[in-house]
Amino acid sequence: MDIEAKPRNSDPIKKESWRTVMTLAYQSLGVVYGDLSTSPLYVYKSAFAEDIQHSESNEEIFGVLSFVFWTLTLIPLMKYVFIVLRADDNGEGGTFALYTLLCRHARVSTLPNGQLADEELYEYKKDEITSGSRDIGLSLKSTLEKHKILQKALLVLALLGTCMVIGDGVLTPAISVFSAVSGLELSMSKEHHQYVEVPITCIILVLLFCLQHYGTHRVGFLFAPIVVTWLLCISTIGVYNIFHWNPQVFQALSPYYMYKFLKKTKKGGWMSLGGILLCITGSEAMYADLGHFSQLSIKMAFTFVVYPSLILAYMGQAAYLSKHHILETDYRIGFYVSVPEKIRWPVLGIAILAAVVGSQAIITGTFSIIKQCSALGCFPRVKIIHTSPTNKHGQIYIPEINWTLMLLCLAVTIGFRDTKHISNAAGLAVITVMLVTTCLMSLVMVLCWRKSIFLALAFMFFFGSIEILYFSASLIKFREGAWVPVALSIIFLVIMFVWHYGTIKKYEFDVQNKVSINWLLSLGPTLGIMRVRGIGLIHTELVSGIPAIFSHFVTNLPAFHQVVVFLCVKSVPVPHVRPEERFLVGRIGPKEYRLYRCIARYGYRDVDMDDVGFENDLICCIAEFVRTERSGQTSAGNDSVTGTSDNLLSEDSDNDRKMAVVGVASANSEGSIRMCEEETEFSPEIAVVVAAPPPVPRKRVRFVLPASPQMDTGVREELRELMEAREAGLAFIRGHCYVKAKRGSSLMKRFVINFGYDFLRRNSRGPGNALSFPQASTLEVGMVYQV
Repeated sequence: MDIEAKPRNSDPIKKESWRTVMTLAYQSLGVVYGDLSTSPLYVYKSAFAEDIQHSESNEEIFGVLSFVFWTLTLIPLMKYVFIVLRADDNGEGGTFALYTLLCRHARVSTLPNGQLADEELYEYKKDEITSGSRDIGLSLKSTLEKHKILQKALLVLALLGTCMVIGDGVLTPAISVFSAVSGLELSMSKEHHQYVEVPITCIILVLLFCLQHYGTHRVGFLFAPIVVTWLLCISTIGVYNIFHWNPQVFQALSPYYMYKFLKKTKKGGWMSLGGILLCITGSEAMYADLGHFSQLSIKMAFTFVVYPSLILAYMGQAAYLSKHHILETDYRIGFYVSVPEKIRWPVLGIAILAAVVGSQAIITGTFSIIKQCSALGCFPRVKIIHTSPTNKHGQIYIPEINWTLMLLCLAVTIGFRDTKHISNAAGLAVITVMLVTTCLMSLVMVLCWRKSIFLALAFMFFFGSIEILYFSASLIKFREGAWVPVALSIIFLVIMFVWHYGTIKKYEFDVQNKVSINWLLSLGPTLGIMRVRGIGLIHTELVSGIPAIFSHFVTNLPAFHQVVVFLCVKSVPVPHVRPEERFLVGRIGPKEYRLYRCIARYGYRDVDMDDVGFENDLICCIAEFVRTERSGQTSAGNDSVTGTSDNLLSEDSDNDRKMAVVGVASANSEGSIRMCEEETEFSPEIAVVVAAPPPVPRKRVRFVLPASPQMDTGVREELRELMEAREAGLAFIRGHCYVKAKRGSSLMKRFVINFGYDFLRRNSRGPGNALSFPQASTLEVGMVYQV
């Protein structure tokens, strides 16, 4: 089973067939619910670790069962299934989906190169606040837009949730595999199992992380059967234990048992909530993995399969423990003591496989959320490998993050050597992510859904009070393991802050030092130098104006390319950008200068610049812009060009030139320009052919134009020059920047820029668009940025 993104239909009203929904629901069991399904392995053991004791009155075990039941009912079922899953960003979910929704509705995005044209994107849809909610909604929106400190606080809140997800990616594999392997304690002496559990757990974790670069498309089809087998196993054992040991355990579902539990155990019972909350670990995956499935399929899988199976499993464990108060082993209270001895070994094997599947899901989710952070300029650039050969929106693999997670996971396992401390750490990470989701969701209700402020406050206070109760119980165990996610979050927050701050300052330097268009016009069409055949593709972060790097070339080199393209690859706060909306193309200066600007836009879930045909797509989009510029033609019904008066952006410093939305031309599209490099003859009515001069053999480059195109001589000549330049070759030019704090900066700024940002820049990947071009055609120019 490959983890594939569900198809996005242009008609949102179209209903999915029941067969599709059921198939997606079945697949989601292996991808989404692996972590949540393995929680019975360690919940009771973590709850009774040391804060409370199992007594013959059974008030403790029944109280824990009552807390587990109502926690599973209120948080995953009520909050996520019925409310949070509705807050999707064009089908995508997760912390950044909520943040980008707020960015689009309240203009609080920290992306520096945003444009009004981005709001015309298909997925950039938003509903304006109407008069019914004008009073509070508009005042909240204006407050967020006016105060930069609130915008930064909102970003920090989103990044905090992201960092806790990364921490969960370290802790979940450790506690899941460790708890699954702990079943060996029941079959060997105390002296032996202490020296067996940790090595076996470490071996499984090393194998798990080493296999990440192969992806899940080869073994992913086993994920759903493994989780289904595990759920069937624990639910069947639960039913057996209920009827065999204590059918009266159903009474513990009453909230009254929670009151009796807290009344008897007092502070110890409150502290044990840190272990009880692990019953909902993995619930956030329902929302984070929404982009791979559909709302209905995820809801059905949880409501009708996962939820009842987990309830039966927890009830069965409680029924068994209610009749066994003096356990013969040092294992104390755990999952495997309630498993009949005859099937204990098969259950152990299934549990280990289920733990691996659950760990795989959270590791993949960590890769995905780091990619989103990097796309939005909040994390250093990393190498992203797509492990699925058929679907580029499926699972990704990030080598640097994978090995970092493995080392941290092994350190946690070897350092703690038990599930008690690891569960304390995992609990704090899980509940912090849920608190962040609750806060962001409250703002989404007001700004995006246009609901009453009182409804949003009711949502925040009801679910927030439950989560704060669990948060306080986890935080009080700070010195007993809960410090781990806090330390990891601080480290990753510092990295994200330093990178984001340095990126913003670097862009501000580019804006302040960009070259005036008047200076460019004063040089004349030849730019004061020799223009040679070829295309110079200059990478820049600017969406308007001439970058300073270009003036370095013009003033220091005797020649430059015949055609110059200023390429800006930027991210927009939407999950995906449709291919027909990918490029914004415009002209800089008069036509005879042959200077173009191209802005390639990508969503935070898009695959940017790894297509080998990107060069051809770029040149074809420029050619299509040239063809339609003078005549003002637009092809509203065509996939190639969707430029209308609403889709044009005026550059403030580029001589009032317009930029048009030009899409990627497909090979079978009609009415648009296509490129052909094959040496076959085309009729002159539909093709303009330019052959390379002998004796050097080169490919012929042709633009296949629409049948009987109406174009004047100037347009045809410009297209001919563009083909000649493409035939001669393309050179990619980018700046190799050295960012330094300017004189007079504070000590903190000098440390952040000169040491922090410089270290991250030197150890991160280059611009993603540079990876698609051969090194022989890439030219780097060193520049010093005094920020």
